[in-house]
Amino acid sequence: MICLGIETSCDETAAAVVRDGREILSDVVRTQVELHRVFGGVVPEVACRAHAEAIGPVVESALAEAGIGADGIDLVAVANRPGLIGALLIGVSAAKALAWALGKPIVGVDHIDAHIYANRLAHADFDWPCIGLVVSGGHTSLSFARGPAENERLGATRDDAAGEAFDKVAKILGLPYPGGPEIDRLARTGNPRAVEMPRLDDGGPDFSFSGVKTAVLYRWRGQNLGKGKKPKADAAPPRVEDLAAAFQEAVVDALVSKTLRAAKERGARSVAIGGGVACNSRLREKMQAGCAAAGVRLFYPPPRLCTDNAAMIAGLGSALAAAGQLSDLELDAFPSRAGV
Repeated sequence: MICLGIETSCDETAAAVVRDGREILSDVVRTQVELHRVFGGVVPEVACRAHAEAIGPVVESALAEAGIGADGIDLVAVANRPGLIGALLIGVSAAKALAWALGKPIVGVDHIDAHIYANRLAHADFDWPCIGLVVSGGHTSLSFARGPAENERLGATRDDAAGEAFDKVAKILGLPYPGGPEIDRLARTGNPRAVEMPRLDDGGPDFSFSGVKTAVLYRWRGQNLGKGKKPKADAAPPRVEDLAAAFQEAVVDALVSKTLRAAKERGARSVAIGGGVACNSRLREKMQAGCAAAGVRLFYPPPRLCTDNAAMIAGLGSALAAAGQLSDLELDAFPSRAGV
């Protein structure tokens, strides 16, 4: 089966061609980072306009790179949830038009589940069941995946996603967008124990990063120097490297501890992570150490397959089609998973 995948859930316009759910024949991504950098974050209207302009050329490039014509595909897969609704609709509309014109089946794909499937594209020995952790600018999601089309939601973020918290903290510290790579870089020369940071660990599977983000803001302003101490507005802020390291450590500790707890509770022998924050060096380091100590295998994709891409959409779409979970031309887009 040759599947064309389309991804427009946020600020990347992407198309890819994948054979039999494993072999990537092409993978084209047109990023919008420079468009949004001036705003310090993704502006939905700007993203939608860029998708509308890029979707046609990106699909054409993916087909050309794969060396096939449009009539050579067997299936069209498209991310239809969750994400920016306007952006999703552009991808879904393009996918439905193409499927109708070619007389090919179509399947809607969950963007978050596709991030876990990206590990199957990257690792020949990856298989289910596993605990899946997706950490990105828009999502922090923990699930128990029994198979590519069988994902039980365990936990999610109550407020800011991990990547969103990284971007907001970077803005507080005067760092450029996107903030995740900048904080990762600075933290390598910082002392994470130099600044006390709050950690939410209530024993449950949900995440919350707004508290640690606010703690960074106060410490950068020289306020709230510690438990029981009065705020001092004129106190000197800590070194930016130390504050970046302390913030990153608090976020990573939450991600690792909750993931490993879920693996223990479910008896899972594998953990698969995905999403843009899965590129974070400290997260990979601590997750690897934690998994090794627990006797659990860890999988994560290369950076290109961590960030938004259409190869993961085509791969999971192929698996869904094989399981008989096809969609039709009434396929709609959903900004969250709640409406599906």
